[in-house]
Amino acid sequence: MSEQLLSGSRWSGRYFSNGWQVSGSQGAVTDKATGELLESTGLADADAVSHAVETALAAQRAWSALAYDARAVVLRRAGALFEEHAAEAAEWTARESGAPLAMAERAQSVAAQECYEAAGLASAPYGELLRSGAPRLSLARRRPVGVVGVIAPFNAPLVLAIRAVAPALALGNAVVLKPDPRTAVSGGVLIARIFEEAGLPAGLLHVLPGGAEVGQAVVEHPRVPVIAFTGSTGAGRAIALAAAARFKRVHLELGGNSALVVLHDADVAKAAAAGAFGSFRHAGQICMASGRHLVHESLVDDYLAELTRIAEATVVGDPLGPGVGYGPLIDSGQRDRVHTLVTASVGAGADLLAGGTYDGLFYRPTVLGHTPLDAPAYASEVFGPVAPVVSFADSDEAASLAADSPYGLSLGIITRDVMAGLDLADRVSTGSVHINDQTINDEPTAPFGGLGESGSGGKHGGVQSNLEAFTELQWVTVRRDLPAYPS
Repeated sequence: MSEQLLSGSRWSGRYFSNGWQVSGSQGAVTDKATGELLESTGLADADAVSHAVETALAAQRAWSALAYDARAVVLRRAGALFEEHAAEAAEWTARESGAPLAMAERAQSVAAQECYEAAGLASAPYGELLRSGAPRLSLARRRPVGVVGVIAPFNAPLVLAIRAVAPALALGNAVVLKPDPRTAVSGGVLIARIFEEAGLPAGLLHVLPGGAEVGQAVVEHPRVPVIAFTGSTGAGRAIALAAAARFKRVHLELGGNSALVVLHDADVAKAAAAGAFGSFRHAGQICMASGRHLVHESLVDDYLAELTRIAEATVVGDPLGPGVGYGPLIDSGQRDRVHTLVTASVGAGADLLAGGTYDGLFYRPTVLGHTPLDAPAYASEVFGPVAPVVSFADSDEAASLAADSPYGLSLGIITRDVMAGLDLADRVSTGSVHINDQTINDEPTAPFGGLGESGSGGKHGGVQSNLEAFTELQWVTVRRDLPAYPS
């Protein structure tokens, strides 16, 4: 493995907070496919969070006062470094997270684009002139919030961190990032090393791997006014409650159980291929995964046959191996949860057409036919490679089924009639809709977020969404002379 950027000699046993700090507590970095110990990282605690925030506040003042083009230079350098070290970083990502190598490679490209988009964000218009009834100049302008807390998960550790880190920095903020300790390198050390090499001034970025107590300390710190969290709905609910008590702004991108709707005129082979990608990509460990396949009754048998064929042909194994469709689940706890949901759903009446078995952390792609609506794998977010299939008779039933979920993250609709697809989309409350595509889609230029139990409705991505996420709107007036007020 290349040591150009991620040589363990610099960060082994350390976390990044105004330089690399030695930690008394260590976290093992393991290859999820083989169990091999790769390295160790330092784990932070609540005291480290407090120190990081105070340091970040001091550094942020000078950073926000810096000319926008100087901030943009750092972000552009970071983007170039992600591209330059893509192969090395992708291998770490694949080994540490279990993601397929192609997905890990794409993460580096997305991270680079997030940085390039953020560089442009630094020079974006940040205010507007307002009319006033008084003889004065009246304007609204956006100012950095100060310190942004970012809490990112294991499943796409780099992308789900950098999409908040990069725009927050570009807009003049400092950042305290807590990556999941299971992916502390690809979701934390990598980002710290990139910005260290890009010339980001010391003290602006702090990367603190750790458990729930570290995240809690970030959320509860009085000088961290904005929290960007990606993770489970349960954890997001706890964060929202804690933040509300402290009048903090939170951006929550949570779980999902997204529907893929296959209308009567769809090409079955193409639809099943899209459905397989949506459910099995990264072993289903993606918040936008296609968790519910809703297929017109005239196509459902053919769809199930093709989806089963794809599942049985999929190679599951070491993500660095040739021809591997996807790798392991993140840990045994997640594997056991997936298997419990599958077996309970079969017990509830679903037909097990493929999968339902595992070897270590490798769970076979699973197809559940004619799934009852109360089957746990249909009604809940599985976060595993499971495709529950339900049939419907007409568009009204399809819309009702698609909308019948507490989640609202993504929706896929496959049809030859685009207008019918748009009509169906209008009847489902969701953060994103993809007509003639599966549910896993995101881009640095597009706003992304969910509704209901999928999130607070706040979004990342795109100029306007990022401005709203990581700045405060301030009203300013200017008069030529002080008015005369009655004494």
